[in-house]
Amino acid sequence: MKSMLIISRQAPWSGPGARESLDIALAGGAFDLPLGLLFLDDGVFQLASNQQPATLQQKDLTANLQALPLFGVESLFASARSLQERGLDGAALNLTVEVLDDSALTSLIDRYDQVLTL
Repeated sequence: MKSMLIISRQAPWSGPGARESLDIALAGGAFDLPLGLLFLDDGVFQLASNQQPATLQQKDLTANLQALPLFGVESLFASARSLQERGLDGAALNLTVEVLDDSALTSLIDRYDQVLTL
């Protein structure tokens, strides 16, 4: 069975990409596919605590994020540079992720058979 890395690059309020990446991860996890989820660029905003999506008439993705480990999606990663550039503290995120530097990100991507970027 081929492994897949899903790279989520969109903020939760900038379009459907964030929700779609989570939906794909949850579906893959439900079928026991070997997959990982990487939050990169503005995608790290999905991990920020105290979001108020209702003010933008958006749905809250927090429940979807919290469900990832329940569906077997436990390989969760975030870019250290993306977090730093956006002023997010890796210790104050709403989901436990492994924070990786740029060289570790390259190694991570190379480990997976397929990479899907949303």
